[in-house]
Amino acid sequence: MLAFLVGEISNFMYGKLLIIMLLGVGLYYTLRTGFIQITMLKETLNVILEKPKEDNGVSSFQALMVSTASRVGTGNIVGVATALCLGGFGSMFWMWMTALIGGASAFVESTLAQIYKKRGEHASYGGPAYYIEGAIRNRFIAMLFSFALILTYGVGFNMLCSYNLQSTFSGFSFYDKATTPWVIGAILALLVGWCLFGGGKRIIKATSTLVPIMGVLYVAVALLITVMNITMLPKVLATIFAQAFDFEAIFGGFAGSCVMFGIKRGLYSNEAGVGSAPNAAAAADVSHPVKQGLVQMFSVFIDTLILCTATALMCMTSGVAPTKEIAGAPYVQAALNASLGSGAGVFLTVSMVLFAFTTLLGNLYYVDNCLAYINGCVPGKLFMTCYRLIACAVIFIGAGSSMGLLWDLADVLMGIMAIINLPVIVILGDTAMKCLNDYKKQLAEGKRPVFIAKHIGLDEKLDYWQE
Repeated sequence: MLAFLVGEISNFMYGKLLIIMLLGVGLYYTLRTGFIQITMLKETLNVILEKPKEDNGVSSFQALMVSTASRVGTGNIVGVATALCLGGFGSMFWMWMTALIGGASAFVESTLAQIYKKRGEHASYGGPAYYIEGAIRNRFIAMLFSFALILTYGVGFNMLCSYNLQSTFSGFSFYDKATTPWVIGAILALLVGWCLFGGGKRIIKATSTLVPIMGVLYVAVALLITVMNITMLPKVLATIFAQAFDFEAIFGGFAGSCVMFGIKRGLYSNEAGVGSAPNAAAAADVSHPVKQGLVQMFSVFIDTLILCTATALMCMTSGVAPTKEIAGAPYVQAALNASLGSGAGVFLTVSMVLFAFTTLLGNLYYVDNCLAYINGCVPGKLFMTCYRLIACAVIFIGAGSSMGLLWDLADVLMGIMAIINLPVIVILGDTAMKCLNDYKKQLAEGKRPVFIAKHIGLDEKLDYWQE
């Protein structure tokens, strides 16, 4: 009953409401910024390599890595494979559209996060809750968003991440559906708990070092398989576009169409407009808010146009037919084994272990920020201990739960965040556009852009951007 109810809510949200909101807001800002995704790409690359103002500040590149680490994970692998199996090859086109158009939304929300960021003891912090309260003066909506984020990342995403990780072991002979998911869930929960309680610093350091390496290696393997099966590429691309515009099939069964699955899995993967990345964007030490907006826009492209596409092409050119029965990790494992021989699926399992572990910890970092916002300061030791124990229990439960329920639950909770955040960034759009125009003006004058709030008519009290 619960699975059916959550599924129906998900189908309604992504069948009508969120498709209009996501594509509508993305197109609105794509046009209003003059196709910023293309026109300011060169400037974006320059900004990424820029050093922070302070010696101990968080650079744009470091903020990019934090947000990308949160975005890059099981969604790029299992999410893509699930979309291909359940929605068809045409799903990939709608993932690309979600990223290209959503990049403009990501720019606006992260620029706003920088404008309204707060001064912390060691670094700045902020996010949608802070620009909602700071600019709209509505703490109720800010609190609502914070609770939605806590449920999305602390419950929905972490349960799904745990399930996706254990599912990569399903191809091994020792895997037993009744017991193995719970065993893996218990091990994962204990490791995460150890890190949360301060004992796993070496694990965190090791995985943080290995994940970028594994990410590059994963893309390299995916490209190798695509090149090995290059003769399949024209047929694959033709199928993507044919299915993406087969409107008779799409509207005949929209709930299971490539459009819905493409937008769902694209949003889950890149999170453009959802309001998560601004939490990382606010920590960056930059001379102008637009710089971090550009960086976070680029993070969306890294996520979907590179990593998700790598997974999709690897699977689609392998010759393995996508079916409902192998949706998720088994499809990627089958593609690896078909192209590189039996045993290649081990590479996927190792990748998923690293990606999932850092994603779990990254998700809980976002939750910590929102708990601090709701409480007005970092909660007490007893509260944090109870919360961390619950977080570990959620990870354990997720490993042995139903795939369909977990995907739908994650989609619904993420959708609630987007439903709150997207109207807010439209309301505050003038501020973001004035900030962008100020940046462009200074660039045209040959200056290194430096932001001063009053120059765009912002007279409210801000922690930063005063003279």
